[in-house]
Amino acid sequence: MLRQLHKFSGLLAALLVSVLAVSGAILSVVPAMERAGAISVAEGQVTVAELAGRIAATYQGIEEIERTPAGTIIVHHFENDRPAAVVVDPNTGQSLGAYERSSFERWTKNLHRSLFLGDGGRVAAALGAAAMLLLTLTGLQMTARRMGGWRHLFGRARGSRSQRLHVEMGRLAAAGLLLSALTALYMSAATFGLVPSKGSPAFDAPVEISGGPHLPIEQIQALQGFDLSELRDLTFPDVSDPKGALELKTIGGSGLIDPATGAMVAWQDRPLPQQIYGFIRMLHTGQGLWWLGLILGITSLSVPLFSATGAIVWWSGRQGRPRIAANAATASADTIILVGSEGGSTWGFAATLHKALADAGHKVHAAPMDKLAQSYPACRQMFILAATYGNGEAPANSRSFLDRIEKVGSPPAYPVAVLGFGDRQFPKFCQFSRDVESALARNGWRFLMPAETINRQCPQEFARWGQALSAVLGKNLVLDHRPGMPRTNALTLVSRRDYGAEVQAPTATLRFAPAKRSLLERLSGRGWPRFDAGDLIGIVPPGCTIPRYYSLASSSRDGFLEICVRKHPGGLCSGYLHALRPGDTVAAFIKPNPSFRPMRGKAPVILIGAGTGVGPLAGTIRANDDARPMHLYFGARDPGSDFLYQHEIERWLGESRLTSLRTTFSRVSGGSYVQDRLREDAGRLRALVAAGAQIMVCGGGDMAAGVMAALTDILAPANLDPIVLKAQGRYVEDVF
Repeated sequence: MLRQLHKFSGLLAALLVSVLAVSGAILSVVPAMERAGAISVAEGQVTVAELAGRIAATYQGIEEIERTPAGTIIVHHFENDRPAAVVVDPNTGQSLGAYERSSFERWTKNLHRSLFLGDGGRVAAALGAAAMLLLTLTGLQMTARRMGGWRHLFGRARGSRSQRLHVEMGRLAAAGLLLSALTALYMSAATFGLVPSKGSPAFDAPVEISGGPHLPIEQIQALQGFDLSELRDLTFPDVSDPKGALELKTIGGSGLIDPATGAMVAWQDRPLPQQIYGFIRMLHTGQGLWWLGLILGITSLSVPLFSATGAIVWWSGRQGRPRIAANAATASADTIILVGSEGGSTWGFAATLHKALADAGHKVHAAPMDKLAQSYPACRQMFILAATYGNGEAPANSRSFLDRIEKVGSPPAYPVAVLGFGDRQFPKFCQFSRDVESALARNGWRFLMPAETINRQCPQEFARWGQALSAVLGKNLVLDHRPGMPRTNALTLVSRRDYGAEVQAPTATLRFAPAKRSLLERLSGRGWPRFDAGDLIGIVPPGCTIPRYYSLASSSRDGFLEICVRKHPGGLCSGYLHALRPGDTVAAFIKPNPSFRPMRGKAPVILIGAGTGVGPLAGTIRANDDARPMHLYFGARDPGSDFLYQHEIERWLGESRLTSLRTTFSRVSGGSYVQDRLREDAGRLRALVAAGAQIMVCGGGDMAAGVMAALTDILAPANLDPIVLKAQGRYVEDVF
């Protein structure tokens, strides 16, 4: 419900809120410009009487002396029987120039307040402020959920570039947007009389003015008691009215002064509703707090960007959900596929499974998980493809699924298979699919095959699951899932270094040179984009349409792309890469992996890798120009055969790019694994993590699981937990 409310209110109100935000940002500059142009007078140096006397000595026919919140003094008077206004120097009373409010400022203010539509426009502007408030509150709530709770609200954002930008801007701008929206709503309510803004009428009792000759304005005692900093407005009586009074307005109240005696004949403190409204107006406009106005203006500029990134995220989700051809009716389908997807990508896998089963002769019906029916008359098997949203939650189209299972009643006769989709970088990897599996088991459902998980939408893992499914069904299903292929570019192999032949694990570090981008390619976004160590390179081997991904051991600044590849028996892509010789080319593209990065700052980084997993860690060390403390734990088979990057690591130690090195080898006398070396250094690791260190793990799944188990035991005495560290972005993995 929360996500639907945020999505639809954002799509509907995007244009209105953007117009209000941009016009407000323009107006936020006005107080700062006024403050910069105003002549500053220290408190206690000039009284209102002294200012009025200086002005009266220069100008005739004065109607009003106005002091703006920025401190500008404006004199309204008659010159040659025509009204005029000038800005004056409060120290001398001399003119600084004619005063005229900018026509552009008036135009922008009318746009911001009413959209040039009168009261109807004011109502629309109020609705826009309400939409901004709603979007900010729901956005914060959704971000907190996705990050694992309010305590982790400012943790590392994950997702696509648009998703990360949307979240990061939201966290920075939320306070300013909340303040702008709340104050705008209060001012709108005051405009329509829903809340008081003026208080009781002033001077209820009759006021007697003597009507004698006027004293020189600088001699009026009542004005001598007020400092210039308190003045808001001083209105002079009409010369034709002998009973006219001077009307004084200050920040504390307003009064009437007899110009003949100089005495204050009436006074009223500023009513509380006026004080509240004035304070809220100051917060909203920045008039009197120019620095706050600039801050709110800057945060308002994020609103159009929110609209753009939000629309991109929404559109990407719609595009990611394919239209499934020949979707059988529920009543006649012998196979049901239920899909739980937040961004739409899981639907692509569902479409691939749907086609493979339909080609094998099945009548297949696919639907969202929330469409689970009480019964399926012809169903012989069910597949549940469930993604996990945020910190273990159900995706938008699956929120009621667990409740629906409970309402089905007796378990159906057909078996079910559960396939979870998630990202191991999140602490609760595939948690929702596990919750689904547990609920099904608790209610007595039969399983067609053990539940499995897919990490980062990996087509290869999905294909392997398809092979297991083929064995269960006794049919040859080929799950050749082909996500949209990015544009590839040519890479030329310039050098290679081979390892591991002696331990029957041939491994190579391959260094490629990207083609230089022309100016046109840079402007059009073509050619090789910028990349960092830990990003992924997708390589498409000849005769194949499915890319294989490898973690980069270099960044753009190095001028080359480097990967570590172990040759797997029968491996199509690894065999292809190992057969390359300098001068050969490959087709490839970059896939950003922003979740596998060192955090900003100077906190220590603990790097843990085994085998080819040392590649992106080596690239991270190579980029450590600031000599940030980095500690590497590296595991391999034999130091004489597959100690990858040995010479570079020794050099980096000497250059202080790497602080310390711990190695372990499994095929030597007394051999051990990297998790064993971690346990030997338990005290040191606890101290580093307690001091704020980040942990980066790269390697195979078994190694990563062993490292996680070891660190769980190591950190427990310090009341630290890798799961909590993951939520904080301090424990990141690149697992293959």
